[in-house]
Parts: sequence; structure tokens; C-alpha cells
Amino acid sequence: MSDRRFPRSVYGRGTEPDPRFSLANERTFLAWIRTSLGLLAVGIAIEALKLDINPVLRFIAAMIFCVLAVIAAVFSWVAWARAERAMREGRPLPGPSLGPVLVVGVVIAAAIIAVGMFL
Repeated sequence: MSDRRFPRSVYGRGTEPDPRFSLANERTFLAWIRTSLGLLAVGIAIEALKLDINPVLRFIAAMIFCVLAVIAAVFSWVAWARAERAMREGRPLPGPSLGPVLVVGVVIAAAIIAVGMFL
């Protein structure tokens, strides 16, 4: 039956891992989705609330948060699939790789907002 599940590129490989590990992987995926939604909400709020910030810098900061949201959502799917395949094939789990991107993006957006408040 496992060959009928989506995505086949994940479930069509290896053997079924302990369900606890697959469920933990799914919870991590959902946590990344929540992070993505939070970043998107911040990006929309920055622009929608029309804060007293330089409009160009406000828009740039909002776009950075929205782009980070898309990156986090796509990464969540890719990371889930990589981890699930590794577990099914008995390989070591891949390390996290998105953290530095999010940190740099959020710091840049926050710096832009800070600068925009003083202009």
C-alpha cells in the first residue's frame, strides 16, 4: 500500500520507519508552516497598518518578510521529504539549513524598519 501514497518519491523508497519518527517529522513540517504564516502575517501587517515609517522602506521590509514566508513554506516541504526519505532508507537525517537564512532576513528587515522610522 505504501507505493500509493503521495509523494511517491518519498513513500516509494525503503522501509516503513517507526511511526513516532514520521509523526515527529510531520510536526516539524507543521512548525515550519506556522513560521511561514507568521512571517507572512508580519509582512502584510507592516504594509497594511501604514505605520509611520518611510513608505519605500516599509514596503521593502514587508516584501522581505513575505519572501521569507514563501522560502520557509517551500523549505518545509523539501525538508520533510528529505528527512522522511532518510529515515526510510536508514541514512542519517539531514541537518537543518534554513535557520541562517531566516535570521539574516529578519535582521535585515528589522534594520530597514528601524532606519525607516528615523527618516
